[in-house]
Amino acid sequence: MIKNYFKIAWRNLIRNKAFSFINVAGLSIGLACCMLIILFTKDELSYDRFHKQTDNLYHLTCSVTEKDGSTSKYALASQIQGPSFMAEIPEIESCVRLHERDYIVKNGSETVYENASFVDDNFFTVFSFPLLDGDPKAVLSDPRSIVISEEISKKYFGDEHPVGKTMELEIDNNFEIFTVTGVAKNAPQNSSIKFNMLLPFKYLVAKNPDDHWLNLSYPTYFVIKENANLKNIETKMEQIFASKAGKEISEERKYGFDATFKYGIQPFASMHLNTEYLYRTAPSNPWFSYILSGIALFIMAIACINFINLTIAQSLRRSKELGIRKIIGSERKQLIFQFLGESAFICSFAFVTALLLVQLSLPVFNELSDKNLALNYLFDRQLMMGYLALFLITVFIAGFYPAMVITRFQPTTTLKQQIKLNGKNYLSKGLIVFQFAITTFMVISTLIIYKQFNFLTKTNLGYNDQNLLIVSVGQDANQNFQKIYKSEFEKIPGIKSVAIRQNGFWATGSRVKDKEIPVVIEHVDESYLPTLEIDLVAGRNFSNTFASDTIDAVMVNEAYVREAGWQSNGVGETIDFFNGSDRKLQVIGVVKDYFYDGLRNNIKPQLFHMQTGGLYGRFLLRIDPNYRVKILDQIQKLYQTLSPNRPFRYDYMDDLNLQKYESEAKWKQIITLSAILMIFVSSIGLFGLAMLTINQRTKEIGIRKVLGASLFEISNGLSKNYISLVCFAMVFAIPAAYFVATKWLENFANRITISWWFFFLGSLFVLVITLLTVSYQAIKAALMNPVNSLKTE
Repeated sequence: MIKNYFKIAWRNLIRNKAFSFINVAGLSIGLACCMLIILFTKDELSYDRFHKQTDNLYHLTCSVTEKDGSTSKYALASQIQGPSFMAEIPEIESCVRLHERDYIVKNGSETVYENASFVDDNFFTVFSFPLLDGDPKAVLSDPRSIVISEEISKKYFGDEHPVGKTMELEIDNNFEIFTVTGVAKNAPQNSSIKFNMLLPFKYLVAKNPDDHWLNLSYPTYFVIKENANLKNIETKMEQIFASKAGKEISEERKYGFDATFKYGIQPFASMHLNTEYLYRTAPSNPWFSYILSGIALFIMAIACINFINLTIAQSLRRSKELGIRKIIGSERKQLIFQFLGESAFICSFAFVTALLLVQLSLPVFNELSDKNLALNYLFDRQLMMGYLALFLITVFIAGFYPAMVITRFQPTTTLKQQIKLNGKNYLSKGLIVFQFAITTFMVISTLIIYKQFNFLTKTNLGYNDQNLLIVSVGQDANQNFQKIYKSEFEKIPGIKSVAIRQNGFWATGSRVKDKEIPVVIEHVDESYLPTLEIDLVAGRNFSNTFASDTIDAVMVNEAYVREAGWQSNGVGETIDFFNGSDRKLQVIGVVKDYFYDGLRNNIKPQLFHMQTGGLYGRFLLRIDPNYRVKILDQIQKLYQTLSPNRPFRYDYMDDLNLQKYESEAKWKQIITLSAILMIFVSSIGLFGLAMLTINQRTKEIGIRKVLGASLFEISNGLSKNYISLVCFAMVFAIPAAYFVATKWLENFANRITISWWFFFLGSLFVLVITLLTVSYQAIKAALMNPVNSLKTE
C-alpha cells in the first residue's frame, strides 16, 4: 500500500508541474532560511563554551555613574584591580588581564602591522586554546617570549619550525626582540578572544607600570570557585575599591571629578550576547538572532500557507479518486495517512533542494552576518536532530490540515465533482491576509530603512568629507618632525591644503563658573577648519601671528555655548577649568556645529586647542581627485623616506564615515532580500491559487462571455476577491510597520520623519504585484474561446 501511495504521489507531482514547482520552491526557500538561521543561532549560542572552565569563567565589569546620574558600563579594569581583587578575595582562583592593539612587526627589510595581545602567564591554563608546540604553564613565563598562531607561523616562517626563532616588534618607538616559545592553534571562530600573537603582560607592567585605580583600559577575567556567592564577591570588590582608591578619588575631586565606580562580574560565556558593556570583545546583539529567526519563520509560514491553500484547491482535480477510494472501503485515517505521505514526499524534495540552496547562499549569508559558517562546521547530532524536527514539523503543518479537509468530503459529492471552494472559506482567506500582511510589512520596513540609511550617508555633516585623505605618522611628540611632514606634503602637486589633528578621540571635563561641562577635545593647528571647510559663526580662527593662541586661547562649538548658557555669542568668554587644570582659557572663536561623530549621536560640546608641542600625528590632506593615484604614490614615497620603519597606511574620511553605518548597511541588505523572498513566495502561491480557482470557474467564464461580458468585467470579477484580501492585509501591516519603525528609529539621535508616503508606496507596490500575478491568469481565462469553456466539466 505504501508503495502505491508513493507511486500516486510521484504521478501527481509530475502531472501538475506548475503546482509542484510552486510548492517545492516555496518550501525550499522557507526551509533554506530556517537552516541558515539554525546555523547562525547555534554558532551564536556556542560562543566561548569550548573552554573547559567555562562555568567558572567571569569577566570583570565596571559601571561608572556621573554626577548627572548617567551611567556607562565598561568591560574594562585597570592594571592593578585584577591582581588586587584576586589577592584579597579567596573565591577568586585565577586572574588574566589582556591588552590588545596593533604593533609594527619587522619582517626582513619590510614592516607590517599585526594585531598582538599582552596576557598574563596563566593564559593557556585558564583558557582552553590548544598549543601545537610549547608548555601551557611556562610558554609565557619569560618577559621576552612570544606565542604565535598557526597563521602567523605560516606567514613569517613558512614550513620551518618557529620555536626558538625571534621576532621584532615596535614598542614605544623602539624595535624589541622576542623569542618564539610556542605555537597555538588558530582561535575558533566562535571565540570572543582571538589572537595572532601573545606577549607576557609582565613585560608591559615593567615597561609601563600603572597603579591608578580609576583608569579603565584592560579586559580582565577571573576563574571563580564553584558554588561561590557572586553577590558576596561583588560586595568585597566594592569594599576593596573604596579602601584602595579612596585617596586617589579625593585628589581627583579637587578638579571636579564626581563619578562613582561599581565593579561586578558577568559569566564569560554570556558576554558575547551582551551589548550593554562598552569595549567588550566582539559583542553580538541578540536581537539580530531574534529578527533573523522571525524573518525565517515568516517565510516558512508563507510557504506552508501556500502549500495548504494549493493542496486544498487542487483536491478538486482528485475528487473522483477520493470518492472511489471511499466507496471501495478506504477509511478516513488511511486517506489522511496517504495525504500526509504525499506531503512528506514533496517536503523531501524541498528539503534536498533547501540543502543545495543553503550551500549556494552561504557565502552571501556569511558576508551579511560577519560569519564563516559551513554546513559541515555545525553538522553534529544536535543540528541533525534540529533539521529532522524542522522536516517533521513542516510535513505536519503543510499536510495535516489539507488531509483533514479533503478526506471530509462525501463520496457522492466527490464523484459528481460538486465540491466548491468559493464559499466563505475563512481559513484560506485568513491565511492569504496573513501572508500579505507580513509581505507588506517587510516592504514598508525596507523603504524606511533605505530612507534612514540614505539620510545617514548623504546628509551634510557640516564639513566636506570628500577627497579628504588621512595619513597617520609616528613620533607624535616630535613637533619638528610634524613640521617637516607638513612642509613636504604641501609641496606635492594636487594637495590643496594640509591640517594636523591628534590621533584618536579624546574627552575630558571643563567648568564654566560652577557648571561642569564634559567636552570633546580637538588638538588642531590653524589649517584644520579651512581644510575641512568648517565655518566659524563668531570670532576668529587660530593664527601663528598670535603667540597666546598656543597657550590660553581656545575655540568652542555652538553646542558648548548653549551648554555653558552664555548670553553672548561666546567670543571673549572664559573657561575656568579644563582637563584637570585651573588655568583660565579664553574663547577666541565659535565653530559652527558639525557631526564629528556621525549622525547616530547628537553633537556634544567640543573644544579646539592649538597646543605647542601637542600630541598630533594625524594629517588631513585635501586632494585633487583628478590626481589621486599620483598623489598617493608620492605620499607613500615621502612616508617611506621620513618613516622607513613604519608601514604606510591611509584612509579616506568618507570611507571612515561610511564604516560607522556598517550595521545599518547590512540590515538594509538583509531586510531587502527578505522582502524580495517574501514577495516571491507569496506571489507564486497566489499565482497557483488563482490558476486553480479560475480552472474551477471555466464554464462560468464561458457563459459570461456568451452573455456579453467584456474582458475587463471578467478579469475584474476574477481578481477583485484577491485584491480585497490584500487590501485588508494592509490594515494590519501598516500599524505594525509604523510601531516597529518608530522603535527602530529611536536608536538614532538624528533620524528621518516617518511620512505617509512610506506606507502608500509600500502598499501600492504589493498591490501592483498582486494585480500582475492574478490578472495574468484572469486575462488568460477571459480570452479563452467560450465554446471550449462551455465544454469543460
